[in-house]
Amino acid sequence: MNRLLFFLALLPFTTQAQELISTVQVLSPNVQNTSKQVFTSLESGLREFINTTQWTREKYTQDERIECTFVLNIVEQVSVGQFKATLQVQYSRPVFNSSYKSPILNVIDKSVNFTYLENDRLEFIENTHVSNLTSVIAFYAHVIIGMDHDSFENGSGESYYVKAQNIVINAQNDPLGAGWQNSSGNTNRFWLADNLVSPAFKNLKDCYYIYHKEGLDQMYNPEQHQLAKDNIAKAIANLRVVHQKRPNSYLMNVFFDAKSRELVSIFEDGPEVDLSNMKTTLSLVDANNADLYRDLGNPK
Repeated sequence: MNRLLFFLALLPFTTQAQELISTVQVLSPNVQNTSKQVFTSLESGLREFINTTQWTREKYTQDERIECTFVLNIVEQVSVGQFKATLQVQYSRPVFNSSYKSPILNVIDKSVNFTYLENDRLEFIENTHVSNLTSVIAFYAHVIIGMDHDSFENGSGESYYVKAQNIVINAQNDPLGAGWQNSSGNTNRFWLADNLVSPAFKNLKDCYYIYHKEGLDQMYNPEQHQLAKDNIAKAIANLRVVHQKRPNSYLMNVFFDAKSRELVSIFEDGPEVDLSNMKTTLSLVDANNADLYRDLGNPK
């Protein structure tokens, strides 16, 4: 697979491993009426669940594992063993021949309701909804893996987005399952999966590849800076088509939540490129950050 080829020049021989290597935190600053040991147990269980589950049939080496972060913030204990929480999920992709990692996913899921008792076993069975908590984690695991694939090989993340959508479908009837339905807001798991599998978002998924593989990965070579920036600018300009088909979409917001400040830093120095189309597109598709883009590409 292309991720392996990307690392061949950098890696020594390593053994096979799972796909994800995640930092996990469980926070509970506002929950006072229960033992903190249950949250210590939950944090340890989630870490083991995410990092030891074989999410795909692909072979990853230790150094290929996808680094990510899950922060579960317990907002309320509803009853014994039942909790309301938010979940922040972050994933950044390594850039070729550099120590820099480019942010791709940074979302806060505000509708994570679940049951858990100390030392409960956490498990996920494909095509089966075992629990709301493990389904939420499995959903984001597949989204991360899909986005990682798309950033290395165009279109290669599609099967993982389909699996994420299947998790959504299987969780529809969970009584704790806020966030799985199209009726529970427009910035939730349902809409993220919907956007990721929809043909209307082809240009955005293409952008993940062009931006990273044909853009950032080429910038280690000073002779390629101009071309790399041109590729990124064109990929961003093409997002206008996505906006026309699905304005104010969740996936577009997810993309720019991760990329807006990085875009500014990419074009603030070095070879000048024609940014007129890109800036016009940005003002349309990411109006929330319009002030950030106003001086994009202007000499300091």
